[in-house]
Amino acid sequence: MKDISGITLTEHSTVKEALRIIDSGAVKIALVVDANNTLLGTLTDGDIRRAILDGKTVSDTIREIYFKEPTVVSANASKEEVINICTLKKIHQVPIVDDQFRLVGIDILDELLQPTVRSNQVVLMVGGLGTRLRPLTETTPKPMLHVGGKPILQTIVEKFVAYGFVNIVMCVGYKSKIIQDFFGDGAQFGANIEYILEQKRMGTAGALSLLKTLPSEPFFVMNGDLLTNVNFEHLLEFHESNGAMASMCVREYDFQVPYGVVNIDDGKILSIEEKPVHKFFVSAGIYMLDPRCIERIPHDTFYDMPTLFEELIAQGEKSISFPLREYWLDIGRIEEYEKANQEYHEVF
Repeated sequence: MKDISGITLTEHSTVKEALRIIDSGAVKIALVVDANNTLLGTLTDGDIRRAILDGKTVSDTIREIYFKEPTVVSANASKEEVINICTLKKIHQVPIVDDQFRLVGIDILDELLQPTVRSNQVVLMVGGLGTRLRPLTETTPKPMLHVGGKPILQTIVEKFVAYGFVNIVMCVGYKSKIIQDFFGDGAQFGANIEYILEQKRMGTAGALSLLKTLPSEPFFVMNGDLLTNVNFEHLLEFHESNGAMASMCVREYDFQVPYGVVNIDDGKILSIEEKPVHKFFVSAGIYMLDPRCIERIPHDTFYDMPTLFEELIAQGEKSISFPLREYWLDIGRIEEYEKANQEYHEVF
Protein backbone atom coordinates (compact mmCIF):
# COMPACT_ATOMS: atom_id res chain seq x y z
CA MET A 1 0.00 0.00 0.00
CA LYS A 2 1.67 3.19 -1.21
CA ASP A 3 1.49 6.51 0.61
CA ILE A 4 -1.18 8.86 -0.82
CA SER A 5 0.24 12.11 0.52
CA GLY A 6 0.77 14.46 -2.38
CA ILE A 7 -1.49 12.74 -4.90
CA THR A 8 -4.95 13.88 -3.72
CA LEU A 9 -7.10 16.63 -5.19
CA THR A 10 -10.56 18.08 -4.64
CA GLU A 11 -13.22 18.77 -7.25
CA HIS A 12 -12.16 22.45 -7.13
CA SER A 13 -8.54 21.70 -8.09
CA THR A 14 -7.48 22.83 -11.53
CA VAL A 15 -6.27 20.78 -14.46
CA LYS A 16 -2.88 22.44 -14.01
CA GLU A 17 -2.66 21.19 -10.42
CA ALA A 18 -3.63 17.71 -11.55
CA LEU A 19 -0.95 17.68 -14.23
CA ARG A 20 1.65 18.69 -11.66
CA ILE A 21 0.74 15.68 -9.49
CA ILE A 22 0.51 13.19 -12.34
CA ASP A 23 3.73 14.30 -14.05
CA SER A 24 5.85 14.60 -10.91
CA GLY A 25 5.10 11.29 -9.19
CA ALA A 26 5.79 7.66 -9.94
CA VAL A 27 2.15 6.74 -9.34
CA LYS A 28 0.95 8.61 -12.47
CA ILE A 29 -2.55 9.11 -11.09
CA ALA A 30 -4.40 11.65 -8.94
CA LEU A 31 -7.11 10.74 -6.43
CA VAL A 32 -10.09 13.04 -5.94
CA VAL A 33 -11.51 13.28 -2.40
CA ASP A 34 -14.00 15.43 -0.49
CA ALA A 35 -13.50 17.23 2.83
CA ASN A 36 -13.99 13.95 4.74
CA ASN A 37 -11.37 12.16 2.63
CA THR A 38 -14.10 10.13 0.92
CA LEU A 39 -12.91 8.95 -2.47
CA LEU A 40 -14.85 10.60 -5.29
CA GLY A 41 -12.84 9.39 -8.25
CA THR A 42 -9.53 9.21 -10.08
CA LEU A 43 -7.76 11.27 -12.71
CA THR A 44 -5.12 10.12 -15.17
CA ASP A 45 -3.09 11.68 -17.94
CA GLY A 46 -5.50 10.13 -20.44
CA ASP A 47 -8.50 11.80 -18.78
CA ILE A 48 -6.80 15.18 -19.03
CA ARG A 49 -5.77 14.70 -22.66
CA ARG A 50 -9.34 13.83 -23.61
CA ALA A 51 -10.58 16.89 -21.75
CA ILE A 52 -8.17 19.18 -23.58
CA LEU A 53 -9.35 17.74 -26.89
CA ASP A 54 -12.88 18.69 -25.77
CA GLY A 55 -11.83 22.28 -25.19
CA LYS A 56 -10.85 22.35 -21.53
CA THR A 57 -7.92 24.51 -20.43
CA VAL A 58 -5.39 24.07 -17.63
CA SER A 59 -7.24 26.75 -15.65
CA ASP A 60 -10.51 24.81 -15.56
CA THR A 61 -11.43 22.68 -12.56
CA ILE A 62 -11.36 18.92 -12.77
CA ARG A 63 -14.99 18.59 -11.62
CA GLU A 64 -16.28 17.48 -15.04
CA ILE A 65 -13.36 15.40 -16.21
CA TYR A 66 -12.32 12.99 -13.47
CA PHE A 67 -13.54 9.39 -13.50
CA LYS A 68 -16.33 9.02 -10.95
CA GLU A 69 -16.73 5.22 -10.82
CA PRO A 70 -13.23 3.97 -10.04
CA THR A 71 -12.34 0.40 -9.20
CA VAL A 72 -11.35 0.17 -5.53
CA VAL A 73 -10.26 -2.50 -3.05
CA SER A 74 -10.81 -2.91 0.66
CA ALA A 75 -7.97 -2.37 3.10
CA ASN A 76 -8.41 -6.06 3.93
CA ALA A 77 -8.03 -7.31 0.36
CA SER A 78 -5.28 -9.87 -0.04
CA LYS A 79 -2.32 -9.33 -2.34
CA GLU A 80 -3.65 -12.00 -4.68
CA GLU A 81 -7.07 -10.36 -4.82
CA VAL A 82 -5.58 -6.97 -5.70
CA ILE A 83 -3.39 -8.47 -8.42
CA ASN A 84 -6.37 -10.35 -9.87
CA ILE A 85 -8.52 -7.19 -9.89
CA CYS A 86 -5.80 -5.13 -11.58
CA THR A 87 -5.25 -7.84 -14.17
CA LEU A 88 -8.95 -8.28 -14.89
CA LYS A 89 -9.62 -4.53 -15.13
CA LYS A 90 -6.34 -3.89 -16.97
CA ILE A 91 -5.32 -1.18 -14.51
CA HIS A 92 -1.97 -0.53 -12.87
CA GLN A 93 -3.14 1.33 -9.77
CA VAL A 94 -6.11 0.76 -7.48
CA PRO A 95 -7.21 2.99 -4.57
CA ILE A 96 -7.72 1.39 -1.16
CA VAL A 97 -10.73 2.47 0.89
CA ASP A 98 -12.22 1.64 4.30
CA ASP A 99 -15.82 0.68 5.09
CA GLN A 100 -16.97 4.31 4.74
CA PHE A 101 -15.23 4.63 1.35
CA ARG A 102 -12.59 6.90 2.89
CA LEU A 103 -9.27 6.80 1.07
CA VAL A 104 -6.49 5.06 2.99
CA GLY A 105 -3.91 4.26 0.31
CA ILE A 106 -3.21 2.99 -3.16
CA ASP A 107 -1.78 -0.29 -4.48
CA ILE A 108 0.54 -0.30 -7.49
CA LEU A 109 0.45 -3.47 -9.59
CA ASP A 110 4.14 -3.34 -10.54
CA GLU A 111 5.13 -3.13 -6.89
CA LEU A 112 2.82 -5.99 -5.92
CA LEU A 113 4.43 -8.20 -8.56
CA GLN A 114 7.93 -7.47 -7.31
CA PRO A 115 9.10 -9.67 -4.42
CA THR A 116 9.94 -7.40 -1.49
CA VAL A 117 11.67 -8.80 1.58
CA ARG A 118 10.55 -7.18 4.83
CA SER A 119 12.60 -7.29 8.01
CA ASN A 120 9.61 -7.34 10.39
CA GLN A 121 9.61 -10.47 12.51
CA VAL A 122 6.77 -13.01 12.56
CA VAL A 123 6.14 -14.98 15.75
CA LEU A 124 3.94 -18.06 15.35
CA MET A 125 2.41 -19.70 18.42
CA VAL A 126 2.45 -23.42 17.59
CA GLY A 127 2.96 -25.16 20.93
CA GLY A 128 -0.63 -26.04 21.86
CA LEU A 129 -1.88 -29.53 22.68
CA GLY A 130 -4.90 -29.44 20.36
CA THR A 131 -6.99 -31.47 22.79
CA ARG A 132 -10.29 -30.64 21.06
CA LEU A 133 -8.98 -32.25 17.86
CA ARG A 134 -8.18 -35.61 19.37
CA PRO A 135 -7.63 -38.30 18.20
CA LEU A 136 -6.09 -36.44 15.24
CA THR A 137 -3.58 -34.69 17.50
CA GLU A 138 -2.51 -37.73 19.50
CA THR A 139 0.44 -38.27 17.15
CA THR A 140 0.55 -34.94 15.29
CA PRO A 141 0.71 -31.36 16.62
CA LYS A 142 -2.35 -29.39 15.54
CA PRO A 143 -0.49 -26.94 13.22
CA MET A 144 0.85 -29.93 11.28
CA LEU A 145 -2.55 -31.43 10.50
CA HIS A 146 -3.06 -31.50 6.75
CA VAL A 147 -5.58 -29.15 5.15
CA GLY A 148 -5.64 -28.97 1.37
CA GLY A 149 -2.88 -31.57 1.13
CA LYS A 150 -0.33 -29.73 3.29
CA PRO A 151 0.15 -28.81 6.97
CA ILE A 152 -1.83 -25.81 8.22
CA LEU A 153 1.43 -24.27 9.37
CA GLN A 154 2.96 -24.57 5.89
CA THR A 155 0.11 -22.50 4.42
CA ILE A 156 0.68 -19.85 7.11
CA VAL A 157 4.41 -19.70 6.40
CA GLU A 158 3.84 -19.50 2.64
CA LYS A 159 1.34 -16.64 3.07
CA PHE A 160 3.81 -14.57 5.12
CA VAL A 161 6.66 -15.27 2.69
CA ALA A 162 4.43 -14.20 -0.23
CA TYR A 163 4.20 -10.78 1.41
CA GLY A 164 7.94 -10.64 2.01
CA PHE A 165 7.89 -11.43 5.73
CA VAL A 166 10.53 -14.14 5.87
CA ASN A 167 11.96 -13.82 9.40
CA ILE A 168 9.89 -16.28 11.40
CA VAL A 169 10.10 -17.52 14.97
CA MET A 170 8.06 -20.57 15.93
CA CYS A 171 7.19 -21.00 19.60
CA VAL A 172 6.96 -24.78 19.84
CA GLY A 173 6.00 -27.18 22.60
CA TYR A 174 3.88 -30.28 22.07
CA LYS A 175 5.62 -32.71 19.68
CA SER A 176 7.97 -29.92 18.62
CA LYS A 177 10.38 -32.28 16.84
CA ILE A 178 7.79 -32.96 14.12
CA ILE A 179 7.56 -29.24 13.36
CA GLN A 180 11.31 -28.66 13.49
CA ASP A 181 12.12 -31.67 11.32
CA PHE A 182 9.60 -30.55 8.68
CA PHE A 183 10.58 -26.88 8.44
CA GLY A 184 14.25 -26.98 9.41
CA ASP A 185 15.83 -23.57 9.00
CA GLY A 186 13.05 -22.56 6.60
CA ALA A 187 15.29 -22.27 3.54
CA GLN A 188 13.18 -24.58 1.38
CA PHE A 189 10.17 -22.36 2.07
CA GLY A 190 12.01 -19.10 1.36
CA ALA A 191 12.10 -18.20 5.06
CA ASN A 192 14.54 -17.88 7.95
CA ILE A 193 13.02 -19.92 10.77
CA GLU A 194 14.13 -20.05 14.41
CA TYR A 195 12.53 -21.92 17.29
CA ILE A 196 11.69 -21.23 20.92
CA LEU A 197 10.88 -24.30 23.00
CA GLU A 198 8.19 -23.73 25.62
CA GLN A 199 9.00 -26.01 28.57
CA LYS A 200 5.58 -25.21 30.08
CA ARG A 201 2.35 -23.52 29.03
CA MET A 202 3.17 -19.87 28.35
CA GLY A 203 -0.09 -18.44 27.00
CA THR A 204 -0.54 -16.51 23.76
CA ALA A 205 1.91 -13.77 24.82
CA GLY A 206 4.15 -15.35 27.47
CA ALA A 207 6.54 -16.96 24.99
CA LEU A 208 7.45 -13.51 23.66
CA SER A 209 9.53 -13.01 26.82
CA LEU A 210 11.75 -15.88 25.62
CA LEU A 211 12.68 -14.32 22.26
CA LYS A 212 16.43 -14.64 21.73
CA THR A 213 16.63 -11.42 19.75
CA LEU A 214 14.16 -8.68 20.59
CA PRO A 215 12.46 -7.07 17.56
CA SER A 216 13.50 -3.53 16.73
CA GLU A 217 10.32 -2.75 14.75
CA PRO A 218 6.64 -3.76 14.79
CA PHE A 219 6.22 -7.53 14.61
CA PHE A 220 3.45 -10.04 13.96
CA VAL A 221 2.11 -12.58 16.42
CA MET A 222 -0.25 -15.25 15.09
CA ASN A 223 -1.76 -18.48 16.30
CA GLY A 224 -0.61 -21.47 14.29
CA ASP A 225 -4.02 -23.03 13.77
CA LEU A 226 -5.58 -20.36 11.54
CA LEU A 227 -6.29 -20.18 7.84
CA THR A 228 -6.81 -16.68 6.51
CA ASN A 229 -6.38 -14.47 3.46
CA VAL A 230 -5.59 -11.36 5.50
CA ASN A 231 -3.29 -8.89 3.74
CA PHE A 232 -0.33 -8.83 6.14
CA GLU A 233 1.21 -5.84 4.38
CA HIS A 234 -1.95 -3.80 4.90
CA LEU A 235 -2.08 -4.86 8.56
CA LEU A 236 1.46 -3.59 9.12
CA GLU A 237 0.80 -0.29 7.37
CA PHE A 238 -2.52 0.16 9.21
CA HIS A 239 -0.71 -0.39 12.52
CA GLU A 240 2.07 2.06 11.67
CA SER A 241 -0.14 4.75 10.14
CA ASN A 242 -2.27 4.79 13.30
CA GLY A 243 0.74 5.07 15.58
CA ALA A 244 -0.51 2.09 17.58
CA MET A 245 1.25 0.26 20.36
CA ALA A 246 -0.76 -2.87 19.62
CA SER A 247 -3.21 -3.91 16.89
CA MET A 248 -5.60 -6.83 17.14
CA CYS A 249 -7.33 -8.42 14.16
CA VAL A 250 -10.99 -8.87 15.03
CA ARG A 251 -13.77 -10.84 13.44
CA GLU A 252 -17.50 -10.17 13.66
CA TYR A 253 -19.34 -12.99 15.39
CA ASP A 254 -23.13 -13.36 15.31
CA PHE A 255 -25.07 -15.20 18.00
CA GLN A 256 -28.80 -15.80 17.77
CA VAL A 257 -30.67 -16.31 21.02
CA PRO A 258 -32.94 -19.34 20.42
CA TYR A 259 -35.78 -17.87 22.50
CA GLY A 260 -37.88 -14.75 22.72
CA VAL A 261 -35.98 -12.28 24.91
CA VAL A 262 -38.13 -10.40 27.42
CA ASN A 263 -36.89 -6.95 28.44
CA ILE A 264 -37.99 -6.23 32.01
CA ASP A 265 -37.72 -3.17 34.25
CA ASP A 266 -38.78 -3.52 37.89
CA GLY A 267 -40.99 -6.46 37.01
CA LYS A 268 -42.73 -4.67 34.15
CA ILE A 269 -42.37 -6.13 30.66
CA LEU A 270 -41.10 -3.42 28.34
CA SER A 271 -40.77 -5.41 25.13
CA ILE A 272 -40.23 -8.86 23.66
CA GLU A 273 -37.63 -9.59 21.01
CA GLU A 274 -38.15 -12.85 19.16
CA LYS A 275 -34.86 -14.73 18.76
CA PRO A 276 -32.68 -11.61 18.49
CA VAL A 277 -29.25 -11.73 16.86
CA HIS A 278 -26.39 -10.23 18.84
CA LYS A 279 -23.22 -9.16 17.08
CA PHE A 280 -19.81 -9.13 18.72
CA PHE A 281 -16.23 -8.61 17.66
CA VAL A 282 -13.92 -11.44 18.71
CA SER A 283 -10.16 -11.75 18.57
CA ALA A 284 -8.96 -13.42 15.36
CA GLY A 285 -5.66 -14.58 16.85
CA ILE A 286 -3.52 -12.25 14.72
CA TYR A 287 -1.70 -9.29 16.26
CA MET A 288 0.75 -6.52 15.40
CA LEU A 289 2.85 -5.32 18.33
CA ASP A 290 5.34 -2.57 18.98
CA PRO A 291 8.61 -3.98 20.42
CA ARG A 292 7.96 -2.01 23.64
CA CYS A 293 5.07 -4.39 24.38
CA ILE A 294 7.59 -7.06 25.36
CA GLU A 295 8.62 -4.95 28.34
CA ARG A 296 5.11 -5.50 29.78
CA ILE A 297 5.33 -9.29 29.59
CA PRO A 298 6.68 -11.11 32.68
CA HIS A 299 9.59 -13.43 31.94
CA ASP A 300 9.00 -17.17 31.64
CA THR A 301 5.46 -16.93 33.03
CA PHE A 302 2.03 -17.81 31.67
CA TYR A 303 0.63 -14.63 30.12
CA ASP A 304 -2.07 -14.40 27.48
CA MET A 305 -2.70 -11.78 24.82
CA PRO A 306 -5.98 -10.41 26.29
CA THR A 307 -4.11 -9.64 29.52
CA LEU A 308 -1.44 -7.74 27.58
CA PHE A 309 -4.07 -5.66 25.79
CA GLU A 310 -5.89 -4.96 29.05
CA GLU A 311 -2.66 -3.69 30.60
CA LEU A 312 -1.86 -1.53 27.58
CA ILE A 313 -5.36 -0.04 27.66
CA ALA A 314 -5.10 0.62 31.41
CA GLN A 315 -1.83 2.46 30.81
CA GLY A 316 -3.36 4.61 28.09
CA GLU A 317 -1.37 3.03 25.26
CA LYS A 318 -3.01 3.12 21.84
CA SER A 319 -4.55 -0.29 21.14
CA ILE A 320 -6.58 -0.59 17.96
CA SER A 321 -8.61 -3.17 16.04
CA PHE A 322 -8.17 -4.30 12.45
CA PRO A 323 -11.50 -5.80 11.32
CA LEU A 324 -11.19 -8.80 9.03
CA ARG A 325 -13.55 -9.09 6.08
CA GLU A 326 -11.71 -11.79 4.16
CA TYR A 327 -11.58 -15.53 4.72
CA TRP A 328 -10.67 -16.61 8.25
CA LEU A 329 -11.11 -19.92 10.01
CA ASP A 330 -9.92 -21.01 13.45
CA ILE A 331 -9.35 -24.77 13.27
CA GLY A 332 -10.03 -25.77 16.84
CA ARG A 333 -12.58 -28.57 16.49
CA ILE A 334 -13.17 -31.55 14.23
CA GLU A 335 -16.04 -29.85 12.37
CA GLU A 336 -13.83 -26.82 11.62
CA TYR A 337 -11.05 -29.09 10.44
CA GLU A 338 -13.47 -30.80 8.05
CA LYS A 339 -14.78 -27.43 6.86
CA ALA A 340 -11.25 -26.21 6.19
CA ASN A 341 -10.54 -29.19 3.95
CA GLN A 342 -13.78 -28.64 2.06
CA GLU A 343 -13.06 -24.94 1.44
CA TYR A 344 -9.27 -24.90 1.04
CA HIS A 345 -8.87 -25.21 -2.73
CA GLU A 346 -11.67 -22.74 -3.42
CA VAL A 347 -10.12 -20.14 -1.10
CA PHE A 348 -6.40 -20.66 -1.62
